[in-house]
Amino acid sequence: MRSWHGQRLDLYEGLIADELADGEVGAFLVWGDPALYDSTLRILDQVAERGAVEFQVEVVPGISSVQVLAARFRIALHGIGAPVHITTGRLLAAEGWPPGAGDVIVMLDGSCAFTTVDPEGVDLYWGAYLGTPDEILVSGPLAQVSDEVQRVRAEARERKGWMFDTYLLRRRVD
Repeated sequence: MRSWHGQRLDLYEGLIADELADGEVGAFLVWGDPALYDSTLRILDQVAERGAVEFQVEVVPGISSVQVLAARFRIALHGIGAPVHITTGRLLAAEGWPPGAGDVIVMLDGSCAFTTVDPEGVDLYWGAYLGTPDEILVSGPLAQVSDEVQRVRAEARERKGWMFDTYLLRRRVD
C-alpha cells in the first residue's frame, strides 16, 4: 500500500508542477467521498509538506456514494435510534460483522466480503457505479442475491476494467 501511495504522491506533485501555470486552477475529482476511505486529501497534504510546489486545497462537497445508495433504495442507513457502521471489505472479511452493529456499510470491497457473512436474517442493498449512467442496483435477502451480485459484479468489472461498488448489510429485526 505504501508504494501505491508513494506513486500517487509523485504523480500528484508532478501534475501540479507540470500541468498548472501560475494562477491556474486544477482539480481532482474523487469518486465516492473524499472523507471516507480515500487518500486524495492525505496525499495532497503530503505533497504540500514536501514543499516542491505551492498550492491551496479547497474541498467542494458533493453527494457521496453512500448517500446515492440510500437514495436509490429509498432507505435510511440505520434503524431507529441505532448506529450505522462504515467499514471496508477487507476488514469485514478479516474481522466479521462488527460487534453491536445492526447496519454495516461496506466500501472498497475487492473480493465480495459479503460472502463471508452468515446470510441468515441479513438483507443486502448493493450498488455499483452509483450516480452514473452505468449504475447497477441489486437488493434482497443476502442468501438470495449473493450469487447474482457476484455474477453482475464480475461481468461489469470485465466490461469496464474496474469496479466501484458500495453496499449496506442490514440485519432484519423480527
